[in-house]
Amino acid sequence: MSLTFLEFEKPIEELEQKIAELQRINKDGDLSLEQEIQRLQYRSLEQTREIFSKLGAWQIIQIARHPERPYTLDYVDRIVDDFQEIHGDRMFSDDPAIISGIGFIDSYRVAVIGHQKGRDTKERTYRNFGMPKPEGYRKAQRVMELADRFSLPIVTLIDTPGAFPGVDAEERGQSQAIASIIQLMTYISTPIVSIVIGEGGSGGALAIGVCDRLIMLQYSTYSVISPEGCASILWKSSDKADQAAEAMGLTSKDLMEMNLVDEVVSEPLGGAHRNYDDIAHSVKLSLVKALDFLSVIPSKELLERRYDRLMDFGALKLNKNS
Repeated sequence: MSLTFLEFEKPIEELEQKIAELQRINKDGDLSLEQEIQRLQYRSLEQTREIFSKLGAWQIIQIARHPERPYTLDYVDRIVDDFQEIHGDRMFSDDPAIISGIGFIDSYRVAVIGHQKGRDTKERTYRNFGMPKPEGYRKAQRVMELADRFSLPIVTLIDTPGAFPGVDAEERGQSQAIASIIQLMTYISTPIVSIVIGEGGSGGALAIGVCDRLIMLQYSTYSVISPEGCASILWKSSDKADQAAEAMGLTSKDLMEMNLVDEVVSEPLGGAHRNYDDIAHSVKLSLVKALDFLSVIPSKELLERRYDRLMDFGALKLNKNS
């Protein structure tokens, strides 16, 4: 697959272009260019390691939004067996921005719910760029209630810039749909595991993010507002989004340090889009480990732990000298 390189990856792109050109010239094997190709490949690897060892928050956001990053269906295809998708909210329509259904992850039969973006212009329009409308959240709620009825663990994959803010979504009760599903997730008696696979933006992400265990991929982000939105409020200009990103503490490392995340899954060098199979394998191992841990906890204790977890968010712990 031909990779799309981000602005800060230009030195890597230049090396990869040279490697591709030498490989094209050396296609017939008439010229002995293997040593030079290997030397450039090693330089490209070292350059990638150096760049990715010192990424800032704004660069991580760009990776989280990378157009080739694996989406929910890419993970479903690789780690969920016998997946049966469920459509529609039985009130208005189906919302392609939310994927939901039943399948198996290892030996666990689970309900899977996730945001789905699109690859090309046609699919992005169809999926509404991964921004759900009320019917999407009501579909997710319907599947969660089904999972609760049949004691199925719930796995949610978070990857959205936010809920759709359009007039039609507001007319159909966007805020009520989000509030309703958040309320539901607080008292569902089966285990809930959420994993942020890209960008987790605002209430659109939180709507399927109330859980017993929260996992983030290394180069994913999770925040109450986008950096552009934050900059527009603070500085009246989205041009300072990079400054906002650094101050918001939205990377997996930041959130892990604040004890808001239970686990960070390492990505392949260069990001999850470099190797779909590797990151899917890592995600599956992490999900199975979480399900192993949660499945043995009695329902009553599980709900108590979930409540305590939510109440701990935002708590300040002052030291003795404060």
